[in-house]
Amino acid sequence: MIIYDVKCENGHKFEGWFKDRQAFLSQNAQRLICCPVCNSSQVEIAPSSITIMGKDSKMSAKQEDREITPVQALQMLHQYIENNFEDVGNKFAEVAVKIHEGDEEKRNIRGTTTPQEETSLKEEGISFVKIPLLKMDS
Repeated sequence: MIIYDVKCENGHKFEGWFKDRQAFLSQNAQRLICCPVCNSSQVEIAPSSITIMGKDSKMSAKQEDREITPVQALQMLHQYIENNFEDVGNKFAEVAVKIHEGDEEKRNIRGTTTPQEETSLKEEGISFVKIPLLKMDS
């Protein structure tokens, strides 16, 4: 797994996770990588300390073979969301509608909704993703 800082033609930076450099190149050539802010598919790897240090070059066989468990993947996803999304709590639907209508600035948000709010958001054409909460056994 390799993580690149990616930048779109409009200057928005975001993170992309890929199996290896070839996976990034292949997906980018097919225009499968899109900016989460403006949906532009004209993207390139942005300079970062990781790429400058050469971490995007070939990994050792031990590192390439290292697999992560589904629980580890979910933990990584939750950590990314916690670090990169604003927590709006139970006002998720309200804030999502304001962002959709242009009353608030576009940004990544996270929070909770009721089933009725989810239905309303879908009817308004507002896209969102439900991610299960991670509950660890003690």
